Amino acid sequence: MEKREIIFLNSVFFVLGFTLVFSIVGIALQTLLQNVAFMAMGLLRIAGGIIIVVFGIFLIASVKYYIPFLTSEHKIKVKKFSNSFVTSFVFGIAFAIGWTPCVGAILGSIYTLAATSPGVGFLLLFSYSLGIGIPFMLVGAFTSRFSKFLEKSQRILKYFNIIAGLFLIAIGILVVTNYVGILATFFLSPNATVSPEGQLNFLLAFVAGILTFLSPCILPLLPAYFSFLAGTTATELKEKRK
Repeated sequence: MEKREIIFLNSVFFVLGFTLVFSIVGIALQTLLQNVAFMAMGLLRIAGGIIIVVFGIFLIASVKYYIPFLTSEHKIKVKKFSNSFVTSFVFGIAFAIGWTPCVGAILGSIYTLAATSPGVGFLLLFSYSLGIGIPFMLVGAFTSRFSKFLEKSQRILKYFNIIAGLFLIAIGILVVTNYVGILATFFLSPNATVSPEGQLNFLLAFVAGILTFLSPCILPLLPAYFSFLAGTTATELKEKRK
């Protein structure tokens, strides 16, 4: 197996690791809230929408002001295993658990959206994982090209929190006003297995995942991610030569 293929497979196992964590959270939310009364669900939807709007405002404000919970990190050390794929998988789990709080506003909004959508929590968090995971796997497949893109993107990263904040505020307003379902019926198929509202929520979660990947907290960390993959790949190749 070539080094490039091993790097890509390591990125796949890394993505599987954090997808597992987010999916478990989605299942937990789905299980806890599936029997909530309709009236209580309406109040939860309004409260959840307001929380999402607040997250969006915090993101925009963080461009100019210091906000503690958006500027610190939780670091988790990961033991390296003899198999690099296992190491990548465990690293993905640690990545999800020790999530960088500066993208916690986006992640928290998706958790809130899942909490206000009983029955589809797992699918929402899975869609969010895909939004982050697909770019990560593309990075694993085209590391050299992505490095050039990263150098050019530094200028626009400072505007990211404004774009992401406006995106969250828009979602929050849709949730509070209950226009998510109404808007979805105009653009999405009403004959699909999943309701138009559910389809739109999946799309929003997927876009939120992409925005998380492109955030100034994740994108600049990719060189370290490359180093991690290169390190585990070197270990894998060394073991195979013995």
